Amino acid sequence: MEKPVLVVLAAGMGSRYGGLKQMDAVGGHGQSIMDYSIYDARRAGFETVIFVIKKELEADFRQIVGSRISRGMNVRYAFQALDDIPAGYTVPAGRVKPWGTTHAVLAAREIVHGPFAVINADDYYGPEAFRMIYDYLSGRPDTAEKYQYAMAGYQLGNTVTEHGSVSRGVCEVDGSGFLRDIVERTCIEKDGENARVSIDGAWQPLSGNTPVSMNFWGFQHSFLEEAQAAFPRYLERILSENPEKGEFYLPALVSDLLKSGKAQVKVLSCGEKWFGVTYREDKPTVVNALREKTEAGQYPENLWDS
Repeated sequence: MEKPVLVVLAAGMGSRYGGLKQMDAVGGHGQSIMDYSIYDARRAGFETVIFVIKKELEADFRQIVGSRISRGMNVRYAFQALDDIPAGYTVPAGRVKPWGTTHAVLAAREIVHGPFAVINADDYYGPEAFRMIYDYLSGRPDTAEKYQYAMAGYQLGNTVTEHGSVSRGVCEVDGSGFLRDIVERTCIEKDGENARVSIDGAWQPLSGNTPVSMNFWGFQHSFLEEAQAAFPRYLERILSENPEKGEFYLPALVSDLLKSGKAQVKVLSCGEKWFGVTYREDKPTVVNALREKTEAGQYPENLWDS
């Protein structure tokens, strides 16, 4: 069985944040949030990281990020391109952004040959999540009955920011810890100890204990095959309903695979607190949190020279 690899989704330009937030330093020695996540991944057992980026970012990304992380990991690159769509389709006029997170994962289809984990570039997940996902992928291949996937599950109250709305996959989990359903919610705001979500323009309360996805998934290679087969169907819907901005989200395909009975997804509950730079105002909080973790001995000062 192939060893699990880590796929990092880093093609976004960070429009709300105002720059290439994936490359922004939040720790000493120029370290970004990605550095800390990948360092945690290496300690968990991952040896290869695949960055999904835009081709036009390649030179800067290799220099600023890849050259540093390659001291501790085998680094590879895949490129998410707007025109990487099934034969017979064309990019609609006015469309400038790629087709979402599942499309980003598909960009790595030629270099992923076994189990793989997926994370966002701009989220801090914590070492516990990487250990759980790596161990799960290493010990639970697909069976003849179902695909065997996993998701790092967080409490919603640990994943919101003071500075605006966030997108989260809101989860329904059964008594055995398996995912029943997941719905991508693109406008969730902090509301005291809890949160609220905007659905069709109306606010609804959400408990801070609600399990959510932070887009940290563990998949077998079968997921790439399913994503490739499903892309035309999703693309038809996007072109019909929202051709300029519609997206092919990972949670949407996961939900479809659950409902069809093809897959089961174990939710690996994680007590870590999320840190991220959804907005520029988030950065001081992230910097302080990582400094405290470094001072407590959780990380060395220089991740890649340790």
